[in-house]
Amino acid sequence: MRYRKFAVVTAAVWILALLTIAQIQAQDTQWRGANRDGKYPDSGLLKSWPESGPELILKKDDLGNGYSSPIVYEGMIYISGRRQEEDVITKLDLQGNILWETVYGKAWNRSFPETRSTPTIEDGRIYIMGGLGTIVCMDTEKGEILWQVNTHEEHGGEFHRWGMTESLLLTGSVVISSPTGEQTAVVALDKKDGSLLWKSKPQGGVRSYVSPMLIEHNGTRMVLITSSEDFLAVDPETGEVFWSIDLVMEYGFDGRRNNTNTPLFHNGEIFTTSGYDASAVMIKLSKDGKDAEVKWSNDVLDTHHGGVVLLDGFIYGSNWLNNGNGNWVCLEWESGKVMYEEKWFNKGSIIYADGLLYIFEEKNGNIGLLEPSPEGFELISSFLPEGGTGPWWAHMTIYEKKLFVRHGATLFVYDIEKS
Repeated sequence: MRYRKFAVVTAAVWILALLTIAQIQAQDTQWRGANRDGKYPDSGLLKSWPESGPELILKKDDLGNGYSSPIVYEGMIYISGRRQEEDVITKLDLQGNILWETVYGKAWNRSFPETRSTPTIEDGRIYIMGGLGTIVCMDTEKGEILWQVNTHEEHGGEFHRWGMTESLLLTGSVVISSPTGEQTAVVALDKKDGSLLWKSKPQGGVRSYVSPMLIEHNGTRMVLITSSEDFLAVDPETGEVFWSIDLVMEYGFDGRRNNTNTPLFHNGEIFTTSGYDASAVMIKLSKDGKDAEVKWSNDVLDTHHGGVVLLDGFIYGSNWLNNGNGNWVCLEWESGKVMYEEKWFNKGSIIYADGLLYIFEEKNGNIGLLEPSPEGFELISSFLPEGGTGPWWAHMTIYEKKLFVRHGATLFVYDIEKS
């Protein structure tokens, strides 16, 4: 009898573990990882690389051109890109075989027209926005479009200089997007059919390039939105605007030029940064989260569009000196104190996994493995991929102990599992 009870408990533990793993994998299939904070849950990864880099297990050319990140869902790769005047999503297996490719909208048709919206995938459905504002839902199996809505046109959004870059946010039964303009700041669509569930009151300004982010503070859930002028929080159930902070007048943010980086959230505080000499800002939430105030600002870590990562009380990222140059920076979360500012090739994007930072400079494509330490810039290994065209602007991703690197229309996949 005791053995049967033990077997039942053991089975229950295994089932719970498998469910937990499945939940982590499902949450992870979106822009910059499960919490949109640049952290990936893989472990057992290499702690250093040979001079030529980790083993290259796949190089795939002639994909749609873009700067969006590759996503892995149920062992398959999904990547968006631009072909001629259209945005497409391509599904590949890990051997590089194309299983399907679907046109999901018109591509941005002005400066830097390459696709930038990273797919968000959940329960066998892909959610993505085209370069001219159409939100599309399609199935992962065959790439068939299930519904589509142009929230930009329907809700009076205003185009910015480089088209749509938003990666859609999923929460509960809704898809959240931020058309931003004179009619509304944020809209929520039903995941099933794209019907409008709510829209928030307008807050002024136009779209920025920042994707929405969901956080929870003392039981209050809120979606963080960045417009060209303001940083605000809205209720994901109703669209009520809890608070809004002007980032232009005080801190030099200007979404008509940049405002691209997903914020960081930790212990009731939010960090946000933008390039072009804007001051990075730390915002402290009230106890119930429905009010907020600026705690400190810093004029060194003005990240262009490479994102930032928080580890053990310190923020890591690169800053903007001009459009072609920037340094790597570490700030203390609590005070904004600069721990170091170091030159390494150029500015770029940053992610984290298994105790180490992965940095990707945008000018030549050098990829570095970095020990996260506030004591100084401690580079462990680096290498340079060969292939692709244009700037190295796509953020890297890590899935199933593999590093996914995109350069324009070329995808590289590296085996980073520790042997």
